[in-house]
Amino acid sequence: MTKVYAGLGSNLGNKRENIISAIDRIDAYEEICVKEKSDFYNTTPVGGPPQPDYVNCVIGLETEIEPHTLLKEFKEIEIELGRKPGVRWGPRIVDIDILLYGDRIVNDHNLKIPHERMHERVFVLGPLYEISPDIKHPVSGISISDLLEKLK
Repeated sequence: MTKVYAGLGSNLGNKRENIISAIDRIDAYEEICVKEKSDFYNTTPVGGPPQPDYVNCVIGLETEIEPHTLLKEFKEIEIELGRKPGVRWGPRIVDIDILLYGDRIVNDHNLKIPHERMHERVFVLGPLYEISPDIKHPVSGISISDLLEKLK
């Protein structure tokens, strides 16, 4: 089994319930086992149009589902929960991003692992640090705690 970290966010409707529903759906897959969940973090939007604040969290899970297939499953969950196509970095019912997939690096037009902006976002690094402070960014080799410290 591969350890995967995913970031979840919502800024429309009942934000916490949206995230809890997404986590429940992820954990319902036979091939996925959610092992840990950070607290919820209230955050201001980064980029995009004016919009409500977000609630974010990070989960740690184990799976053998390949990264592109996992991304497809996450996108289906987003749609099931009501996400509609919209403006880039715009408001959304739920957003699920693969942050890390073991120590694998994926870099194509559909998927970038590690998530290409995770090292720039406190709303990702804070919850990730909470559940796994000692992991290292697979490209830079810098620990999550050190990346977070650089942003503070």
